[in-house]
Order: sequence, then structure tokens, then C-alpha cells
Amino acid sequence: MAPPRNHRPGFSRRAQYTVFAGYVLAASGALVGAILLLISIIDPRAFAALRGAVREATTPISAGLDWAWDGVASVPRGIGDYFGAVDENRRLRAREEATRRYLMQARLLNRENARLRSLLTLRDRSAAPVITARLVNSSASSTRRFATLNAGSSQGVRRGQPVRGPNGLIGRVVETSPNTASVLLILDPESIVPVRRTRDGLSAIVAGQGNGMVEVRTAGVVNAPLLAGDVFVTSGTGGIYPPGVPVARVSRSQRDVAPARVFADPDGLDFALVERAFLPAPVPRPTPSPTPTPRPAAE
Repeated sequence: MAPPRNHRPGFSRRAQYTVFAGYVLAASGALVGAILLLISIIDPRAFAALRGAVREATTPISAGLDWAWDGVASVPRGIGDYFGAVDENRRLRAREEATRRYLMQARLLNRENARLRSLLTLRDRSAAPVITARLVNSSASSTRRFATLNAGSSQGVRRGQPVRGPNGLIGRVVETSPNTASVLLILDPESIVPVRRTRDGLSAIVAGQGNGMVEVRTAGVVNAPLLAGDVFVTSGTGGIYPPGVPVARVSRSQRDVAPARVFADPDGLDFALVERAFLPAPVPRPTPSPTPTPRPAAE
């Protein structure tokens, strides 16, 4: 048979004091409860006043404990809100980046559509278009300036045909293969284009410089002023280039010879229009006046 459990605290004074304090607290609580119960029966008003005083004393403590509990309880919610805000910011940034990409693509498509519409308008205005082709490349780093078209003799492209863009003259075809063609740009030093000034019809020629610029040289007029902003278009003299195609604008005022910039920069073009070579109308010969018949001398 097992020995009975000994509930005595032994000889530990701390344990004995703890048990004694528990008994005292229990007895005190019972005594206070009995006194309160007796007061509530004998004098309810006094008991209500006492209860109000206790309530006044304990309310600030309860409010402080409630505030502390709300603060502790809000910590997990705040952490969740923080991480939720971080995730939301990431989603918003990703959406903004996608929107920016779509906007850039839309702008590129708008520019591409604008160029294509201008080429279609140019094709409608052109008297003898051959084909609209893409400018595959241009020799920007060389002193010789050529460009390559992705259309050739199989599409009707021939040597000597002018090539133009929506903004102005690009050059002329100098070599063809079945599906490609080489274009001599007006920026090339070997390129010479007869032009006239739009404001007064002054005759000149535009010669390429090989450095992205051209040079305007007056023809037949000595010491003629060339002003910045003067616009020159093809004159049609000598054939090949039809008259009225924009070529260049003078960038610095000088006399007889002035630097100019072309309207159609081949480095910024995607498409070009190949036209048939311009043939100026033959100049009619003057009709000789009939020789008068001499009258016979009077006898």
C-alpha cells in the first residue's frame, strides 16, 4: 500500500509564509465579501455610493489596460497592413511599367502610321510611281553615302530613277539586282542636283558633302546672297528629278556657296518611293518665217 501524500510544506519558511498568506487573503476576501453583502442589505444607498467610488477608481485602470490591449492587438494588423501595402505597391509599379510599355508601343505605332500615311499621300500625288520600298540600310560612317532598297529589277526598279521620301528627295538608283537596289544619296560628294529657290526661282545646284550636309552653289549669278532659311526644290533641269521636290534648306547665310541641311534624312527613314525618271518636254523649234517672193521688176 502506497504511503499517503504529505501535503505539509515541510520545514521551508518561504513555503509556510506562502501558505499562510494564501489563507489570510482568502479569509480577508471572504470577510470583505460578507461586509459588502451586509452593507448592501442594510443600507443599499451606501452600498451604491461605495460601488460608484470603486468604479471611479478602477475606470482609469481599465481604460489604460484596454488601450494597451488595443495597441498590442493592433501590432499584427499593422504588420499585415504593411506587407499588404508593399504587395500593392509592387502590383501598382508592375502595372505602371506595363502601361508605360504599351504607351511607348502606341507612340511608335502612331509615328509609323503617320509615315505610312504620308507615303500613301505622296504616292497618290506622284505622277509615275514605281514602287514603295523599305530603306534597309545606309552607309552613315563612310564618306560615300549609299542606301539599299529591298526592291530591285524584278519590281520594276531601274537605274537613274529618283527616290524620295515624305519630306523630300533622297537620291537616285545607281545599281539594281533582282530584289535589291543601291541608291546614291544626295549627301554623297558625287551627287549633283539642279535646284531653284522657292522665293524667287534662283537657279542653283545642291552638291553632297559626305558628312550629312549638302552645299548650295548658285548657277549663272555672281555674288548672289544665300540667306539662312532659303528653301530649294528640284528644278527639273536635265531630267531624272521631277521639278518641285523639296531638297534642302540653307543653314547659314553666305554668298554664292552656303551649307544646307536636307529635308529627307535617310538615317531616319524607313520607307521610300521610287519614281520614274523625269523627262522634260522637248523645246519646240521656232518655225522659220516664209521667204517673201520677189516681185518682178517693172518694164
